[in-house]
Amino acid sequence: MKIAFITLGCKLNFAETATYERGFREAGLEVVPWREKADIYLINTCTVTETSNKKSRGEIRKVHRINPDARIIVAGCYAQMRPDEVRAIEGVSRVFMANEKQLVVPETLRILGVRQELPSRDLSTPGQGQGEGPVGDKRSSDRAGNDGRGRSAGRTASERSSLEGSILPDSIFGAYSTSERTRAFLKVQDGCDNFCRYCTVPYARGRSRSVKICEAVKAAEAIAAEGVKEVVITGVNTGDFGRNTGESFLDLLKALNEVEGIERWRISSIEPNLITEEIIDWIASGTKFQPHFHIPLQQGTDILLAAMGRKYTTDFFADRIAYIRSRMEGPRKPKVFFGIDVMAGLPGETEELFSQELAFLERIRPAFIHVFPYSKRPGTPAATMPGQVPEQVKAERVARLEALCERLHSEFTEANRGIREKVLFESKEKDGSMSGYTGNYIRITRPYDEALVGRLTEVII
Repeated sequence: MKIAFITLGCKLNFAETATYERGFREAGLEVVPWREKADIYLINTCTVTETSNKKSRGEIRKVHRINPDARIIVAGCYAQMRPDEVRAIEGVSRVFMANEKQLVVPETLRILGVRQELPSRDLSTPGQGQGEGPVGDKRSSDRAGNDGRGRSAGRTASERSSLEGSILPDSIFGAYSTSERTRAFLKVQDGCDNFCRYCTVPYARGRSRSVKICEAVKAAEAIAAEGVKEVVITGVNTGDFGRNTGESFLDLLKALNEVEGIERWRISSIEPNLITEEIIDWIASGTKFQPHFHIPLQQGTDILLAAMGRKYTTDFFADRIAYIRSRMEGPRKPKVFFGIDVMAGLPGETEELFSQELAFLERIRPAFIHVFPYSKRPGTPAATMPGQVPEQVKAERVARLEALCERLHSEFTEANRGIREKVLFESKEKDGSMSGYTGNYIRITRPYDEALVGRLTEVII
């Protein structure tokens, strides 16, 4: 029996899909590319923007055209937020909600009539300290309207009713991906308690919860056993690790740093108020963690940061960037790579505020800007705020931010010229070359040499 996978959205989705895939392989299914005529397709969806919803629907319809007789299984955030909409699409056999991720493999095998000799491996960790209950426990639904601390996060009754009708999980589905020989993604945290006013993530993925450190280490050891040399730690709000287990993010980093076989670690995304000076000092002391940080900014003015419910100011953000640079940069040392997220066209973003944001970005000079146009999410407070920005203006601002990103990235690369660094080269590319990334995430290309694949190789940038 053949199964194919399509994954949309974030690194968490890719890690989860990879974990599903391992379970199906263990059960004897043959994994094939989605373009082939498979017996079953599993689509892991995204809902971060309305475009993501549209793409998720399009992928479902596409595989149904490839094989109208195939069973289509749908999971992920779009499935969680719009389950009835997904079920109505022709060809869909089963929709898995956020509290059913542990069931994706066994329940799908049951639907297919495939006998499972052994239970599928599961890294799920109960949500300790959060009133955990069985999957689908009504208590999850009762608390879905809170911000994780028993408060309603300032939302109106209509907003709550439109977003909080589904049951959210009290446990975390642990996952990791090893799709290539050099890099893997390790999921250690899921969900978010912040309830920023533009965001549906807490409703799609639930409240903040984490795997235990011992489980993360176990997964990292499994990754190392496959010969992978670099691991990216992933989560929705990664720095919030340990909220439900009583453990700390720093203790997690220290434990992972000791895993033999893994030579480099990266942190995929961490809020500026959660990357503490203690964490920075430890990373800078000589660890396997690279000078590469993804720190969401979202908006570069204090007025809109406050309006959107973000938990820091621009000065705080700039000070955190400066502190990292002061501890990790120096003569003949690589510059720190900072990737930041910025949304263009949030409600209330005037041309004056946008100009202030551009000036702030020039001040902190990130190496890369992940630019997103604001997408109105029905039921969120931001969707009904005054000052909605026209789509044409959003598009123009996205273009200006992308032009700034291109210049800043070029200047960052030039600032590293002549620096000695190590590159982890990856597999052969179509043109006969190979490429890899330095510790500070500069892409280096060279002629293909099979002996260098998966090895740290010293170069001069």
